[in-house]
Amino acid sequence: MTTSDSCSLHDKNLNTHNHSTHEHHCNCCHHEDDNTHHEANFHEYQQKIYKIDNIDCANCAAKIETKLNELPEIEHASLTFLTKQLKITAKNPDELLDTITKIANTIEPGVTITPFQNNAIPSGYVEKIYTIDNIDCANCAAKIEHKLNELPEVYNATLTFATKQLKIVAKNPDELLPTMRKIADSVEPGTTITLRSENKKSIDTQDTNFFNKKNIAIAEIVLGAILFVIGEFTDLVPDKFSLYLYIIAYLILGWKIIKTAITNLFRGNVFDENFLMSIATLGAFGIKEYPEAVGVMLFYRIGEYFEERATEKSRSQIMEAVDLRPETVNLIKDDKIISLPAEKVQVNDIILVRAGDRIPVDGTVIEGESRLDTSPVTGEPVPIKISPNSHVTSGCLNISGVIKMRVDKILSESMVSRILQSVENAAANKPKIDRFITRFARIYTPIVVAIAAITAIIPSLITGNWEYWIYTALTFLVISCPCALVLSVPLAFFSGIGRGSRQGILFKGGLAIEALKNIKTIVMDKTGTITEGSFKVKEINPTEKHSAKELLSYCASAEKFSTHPIATSIVNEAINQQITLQTAQENQEIAGEGLVCKINNQNILCGNKRLMKRFNIALPDDIKNSASTEIFIAINNEYAGSIIIGDTIKKDAKTTIQKLKSLGLVTAMLTGDNEHTAHAVANEVGIDKVHAKLLPDGKLEKLSSLRSEYGNVFFVGDGINDAPILAGADVGAAMGSGADAAIEAADVVFMNSKVHSILQAISISRDTLKIAWQNVVFAIAVKVLIMVLGLAGYASMWAAVFADTGVAMICILNSIRILYKKY
Repeated sequence: MTTSDSCSLHDKNLNTHNHSTHEHHCNCCHHEDDNTHHEANFHEYQQKIYKIDNIDCANCAAKIETKLNELPEIEHASLTFLTKQLKITAKNPDELLDTITKIANTIEPGVTITPFQNNAIPSGYVEKIYTIDNIDCANCAAKIEHKLNELPEVYNATLTFATKQLKIVAKNPDELLPTMRKIADSVEPGTTITLRSENKKSIDTQDTNFFNKKNIAIAEIVLGAILFVIGEFTDLVPDKFSLYLYIIAYLILGWKIIKTAITNLFRGNVFDENFLMSIATLGAFGIKEYPEAVGVMLFYRIGEYFEERATEKSRSQIMEAVDLRPETVNLIKDDKIISLPAEKVQVNDIILVRAGDRIPVDGTVIEGESRLDTSPVTGEPVPIKISPNSHVTSGCLNISGVIKMRVDKILSESMVSRILQSVENAAANKPKIDRFITRFARIYTPIVVAIAAITAIIPSLITGNWEYWIYTALTFLVISCPCALVLSVPLAFFSGIGRGSRQGILFKGGLAIEALKNIKTIVMDKTGTITEGSFKVKEINPTEKHSAKELLSYCASAEKFSTHPIATSIVNEAINQQITLQTAQENQEIAGEGLVCKINNQNILCGNKRLMKRFNIALPDDIKNSASTEIFIAINNEYAGSIIIGDTIKKDAKTTIQKLKSLGLVTAMLTGDNEHTAHAVANEVGIDKVHAKLLPDGKLEKLSSLRSEYGNVFFVGDGINDAPILAGADVGAAMGSGADAAIEAADVVFMNSKVHSILQAISISRDTLKIAWQNVVFAIAVKVLIMVLGLAGYASMWAAVFADTGVAMICILNSIRILYKKY
């Protein structure tokens, strides 16, 4: 909504964007002289993108951006902390690189700035995505990733345990496959690495072979448990045979662990979990604690089994919610229905979607009517009606009727694939806490092993009680595996990302979730964010010489080729009133003011007050500023009337903003509209700070000012026209409604465009961080507690097994509880 002093609807630079907002048109009318001068000089400048590394502080990033913008040689600088991307607009950005680097280092020493190419992939390198299977240990995944990154041929390797995705950037990744497989197998034997298929489901199909890995593990555990129970709790076995019984039980339960330990030992993996468990249990045999050795191995295997199943179950629960890709589609060809693999369907193919089926790919309905459940994509529970010419998004559920649809996008480009890719990439984008725990895990095990060695030797030399202190040291070896620690953080973030996806909120990564927790200020665009952005004709006010129908006809005819939402609303109103649109001649657009044209030999002016003033058109004295857009029409240089266009505030805006303020967050609005419109909307919904009549550069300045005054900023816009501000915020979110451009633009995308999603995103972020830290603190606390109790003589190796696999299971269960919480 804008006032009568707003500009007209026209901006040829925005006509290509269906989601363009009226606010950006309005920018021209307030600053037309300065803006013209700016555009004339802007062509002398060029924009370069750089990668900025070794920067770990969002506030430092903001300071660097401010100092760079103060340089007279730089027209504009934008530093995005989350993506480590620096955009410089200057006459010759490369010449300023040394100066820029010096400035950055004065604020945060060690920062490096390099040219940004092909999404941070250097020239000559390519990115390949592989699936890594049979990997059951989060700590092993971290080790594999570390070893792959040490390869000189690899530019970057990212292994995401939660999704089993391995992303390799190298000159020829496929040539490195044998080396990568060898490295993975050296850390965790049995792993396989395969190129990810386009339509391979993220959840692996269950192996139906009876002698599969899972069934063999169960058989070993059951048989070992039976022998252990016979030896421990009955008198069926004579004492002289009990040792042999324990040895057989131990070999059944532990042969694979011992074999792996020996193999890894020769490969240099001294602190491997299998090796430590083998040493601990064999050491128990050495001090004649036979039942303890077998029992610990038994409960370790049981804990390991349930840990793997719990991890796989949690992974499946999340991926089943986000992997909506179909296996097959029903292709209609020559009046026959053919079942075809979904990845083989092509653009313009006609497919059949029955009631109860998911929409397989993005397309357009050509026949039939139905209702569509969009909640899998947007989180919005209310079904929508679809009919011929309706655009349908893949992943949505066809509820009632049978429809035929034309394929607009192949599977890999459809929304189901884009959502899955977004979730997988988000899981691979590791937050600081995850990187910290991974680094901590590398030193944790050696430290605990060293403590175990000291515990075994020094107290024994002093007291002479070697058996007791060796047993205590063996307890420490069981605790020394950091798996629970390494698993606890990424699974918590993966669960948060999955929960957001269910709500129609796409987080671009763990960094976005982590940054949201520290947000102090919510800054919002107006049109399309707080308001619906769907303009409608509210009033037609003709003078006595003209009729409302005549006024609407002239205005709609002048505007019929514009794609701007306000122009569309005028044309749609004319069509609804069954007015035949005419062709305008000598159509001239005056930027920021309106249109001048000729229709039926009548000179038509259609625009704002500035346009009327330019042509000396006298307006009535009773025209007042209002919180709506008012388009003035003049016919043959005489005022003929006005058309008032209105926007609607979103239903959930007021309640959401109240809840945000109750969390102690400051709310602000940045808009290109005038003061009257901005304050009218802000007052209705309860926004604290309002800044109106802003150009994009002005919005960036206000954003920096709000950050300096109140703290980290979360900006929410439409994801298309607000790209500079999205980049300049600590976290940027787009009200995308699933638009491709919105998905590419921001750190967070709200698929349903609801204001309530802002509150949900912040709540999910806070809960995710809370759960991650709960897991970390709990895992470390239990391990330390068992160590202290062990030193005091109260903790056995059985307790140590709980501190390892038991704690891991509890962390897994704690992580996935966010999936069931209501937001």
